[in-house]
Amino acid sequence: MGEFDLIERYFRQPVRRAALGVGDDCALLRVAPGHQLAVSSDMLVQGRHFLADTDPSALGHKALAVNLSDLAACGAQPLAFTLALALPSADPLWLEPFAQGLLALAHAHDCELVGGDTTAGPLNICITVFGEVPASDGRSQALLRSGARDGDDIYVSGTLGDARLALEAMRGQWPSLPAALHAQALQRLHRPTPRVALGRALRGVAHAAIDVSDGLLGDLGHVLQASGVGAELQIAAPGRLMACGAAALDACVPPRHQLACVLAGGDDYELAFTAAPGQREAVQAAAHASATPVTRIGRIVSASGVRVLDAHGAPVSGDWRSFDHFG
Repeated sequence: MGEFDLIERYFRQPVRRAALGVGDDCALLRVAPGHQLAVSSDMLVQGRHFLADTDPSALGHKALAVNLSDLAACGAQPLAFTLALALPSADPLWLEPFAQGLLALAHAHDCELVGGDTTAGPLNICITVFGEVPASDGRSQALLRSGARDGDDIYVSGTLGDARLALEAMRGQWPSLPAALHAQALQRLHRPTPRVALGRALRGVAHAAIDVSDGLLGDLGHVLQASGVGAELQIAAPGRLMACGAAALDACVPPRHQLACVLAGGDDYELAFTAAPGQREAVQAAAHASATPVTRIGRIVSASGVRVLDAHGAPVSGDWRSFDHFG
């Protein structure tokens, strides 16, 4: 199978919102008047981001999900994406489910595949995604990292720590983890849910937002640095923030390790965001409208750095380090 046969068979899609898609030297996108274009790229490399035996359908889903999560953190509506794909071989048994997983999520978010590149080489997937955010009179409605304010509440969407739990269970660290909990955690690792609807619903409500990809502490730290503030987090029962649930986890995973998964696990692709206390009802309305649970986990303070507190307000110490490719 040649390169262009591969593209035609698996990735050529009729365009609906783009002016021109796959098959030319450039894609052409229509951006509605009064909007800004939001652009983000992410790369997944075999051996670094996923194992060689990862289900290709799940890998296709995740490759796009991590990019859609960036649009969600910006409050953007997805428009289109490009796919750059290096393949050891043009294997239909791998390409068919990969394309199905990728395009199923793309169709669910009305996000068109409009171009890219393919080449022979070690398996590497790079996606660039495009979205739009309303803007008028020189003011954008995009959610940024730099807007957090002293006194803001800090929230997270969905659940945290499950992907880290799944990864460590795969490595044999928690042999007593029940099969049902392991399967639930694996689902969160391989098929994350980009919170696009919540990001859009938070426009005009949240002051700052970021997607949690490398771990809550590290990613929240980017917000704090950009905003010139600090944070206090109160996570009394970390298992309650995990999909598996505290009661089920306590029997097989120590609470301190649950806390490490929540604070520094990574691969969650949830949103962490801040909003004024006066916006609590609006935050809950956004959560309800997007069918996405949110949890208030702390507050923004003027002093720099992050303090993690227990249920009684006492500091909790630990060596929690978020993922860093070159750390």
